[in-house]
Amino acid sequence: MAPQPALLDHAPVGPSSADVPWSDTSTLHDLARMHAISADAVGQLVMPPDWSARWTTAWRFGRTLVGCAVRDLGEVDLLSSVPVRRFSWRTDQWHRPGLGYLVSTERHHGFESFEEELLLLAADFSCSLVEALAQPFRLRFRSVNGSVEHIPDYLLLTDGTPWLIDVRPSERIEPEDDIKFAAAAEVALVAGWNYAVVAGWRDHVVGLIDTFSAGRRRLTDPLQLQEQLLRAAEDGPQPFGTLVARCSLEAVARAHAMHLLWDRRLGLQITGPLTDASTIRRSPSRRSTSGSWWQ
Repeated sequence: MAPQPALLDHAPVGPSSADVPWSDTSTLHDLARMHAISADAVGQLVMPPDWSARWTTAWRFGRTLVGCAVRDLGEVDLLSSVPVRRFSWRTDQWHRPGLGYLVSTERHHGFESFEEELLLLAADFSCSLVEALAQPFRLRFRSVNGSVEHIPDYLLLTDGTPWLIDVRPSERIEPEDDIKFAAAAEVALVAGWNYAVVAGWRDHVVGLIDTFSAGRRRLTDPLQLQEQLLRAAEDGPQPFGTLVARCSLEAVARAHAMHLLWDRRLGLQITGPLTDASTIRRSPSRRSTSGSWWQ
């Protein structure tokens, strides 16, 4: 099974300011709550020495379904593939599918639930997303109970190592799901990808990313308010209300500050929702940590 990166699990009370992540340098593990795959689930996998040749994946290219052994995943033309399973919309279904626009790719991507929509938005916020492949392939593997199939939710291509991700709220993860996640982790390890199961989000993260996303599209800036904000932020961390009040047009500066927060040129200390009292800083380097957002 792929090794699980250490999570930043803060103490329930009294964390020091050094332990509180900043939005501009936050990683996926600062924002999301990850499911830890159990050793029992790994033990349910049937993995003879040639398992990577026996386990197979199926990818869709247009209308054509193409099979590929796990050991040969490096040969797949990922960017030419389409979802292996169609998204469906019905009035009687319990989950909520839809299409979400990502500024990183400048197009819409499918999701099957609110939780998957949140993952796409968080990936867009990373400043390192290159492509998001929904339901990228169908995995067929063997467990002690026989042949099993699993379709991971996303393969996210970044400017670093790709991430294979499943999204499942922790209260909905069953033992059979854990076995599928364990198999997906093994596949990711062979392919040279990272793997994670996003089971929820840390306090305040959903509201903050949703708030920042209101300013994610580029803004014209004839009054050079973004430069004013960045210059004012050079004086060190300060309340959001104080920062925008130092600009020539405070009301418009608030919209530009939101864009800079989304773009990770300004950072917010993640201690609660965005208010005038929230602590804001200028990012040490806009892109210095973007490639490691997924680590």
